[in-house]
Amino acid sequence: MARLLLLALLLAGPHRPRAELLVHAAASLTAPLRELGDRFERRTGERVALSLGGSGALARQIAEGAPGDLFFSADEASLDRLAQAGLLLAGTRRSLLGNSLVAVVRRDSPLPLAGPRDLLDERVTAVSVGEPQSVPAGIYARAALGELGVWEALVPKLVPTDNDRAALAAVESGNVEAGLVYRTDAASSARLRVAFALPESPAMRISYPVAVLAGTARPEAARRLLDYLSSEEAAAVFRRHGFRTLTTSRR
Repeated sequence: MARLLLLALLLAGPHRPRAELLVHAAASLTAPLRELGDRFERRTGERVALSLGGSGALARQIAEGAPGDLFFSADEASLDRLAQAGLLLAGTRRSLLGNSLVAVVRRDSPLPLAGPRDLLDERVTAVSVGEPQSVPAGIYARAALGELGVWEALVPKLVPTDNDRAALAAVESGNVEAGLVYRTDAASSARLRVAFALPESPAMRISYPVAVLAGTARPEAARRLLDYLSSEEAAAVFRRHGFRTLTTSRR
């Protein structure tokens, strides 16, 4: 009997989940959140796990019951939908970061791209961008280029991707001539250069909000992580990775 009990414990051991805080986050936040997660763990002993992807897809997964403790989105709309469904812990929503969109090409590209209309040049056959119906970077790009009267003509050239990092990778690989991505992601690639920045406008007010999920099993620990992500120490890390830090808002 003792041997059977020991065997059962050994078999069960690896499957027992380690306590950790799960953060669903936009893929464009990968680098700073990995760094901040490591710092938070060293400081508190709390392990942080990341579920990274397109904000729209992550919001759908949460709405469908995916477990988690925080959601850090690349757009306000994704959190709006979860708030309307009662899936955010009241009083924890904060808008922390800003970003901007740029067009990138490979460093050895001969294309003379100086502005959005140059993407319509016949030498540009394919442009990667986050899926414009669900990925915030794609939604922002559609709004900004729509204001400039470029979007509809550009649609036949677009190669939609699941998230901003995938749009970046498509340019790095040479599968497309140009991509529309966040400035922060563009800065992370040594193989690409920024051809031009999309002009700032009301359509380009890029805001990254974060909130504790109502379904968290560890609300106090989740609040501590939220406070850390809102701290000046965290803000310095986000700025080093190219993000703008915003005046924190709570809703």
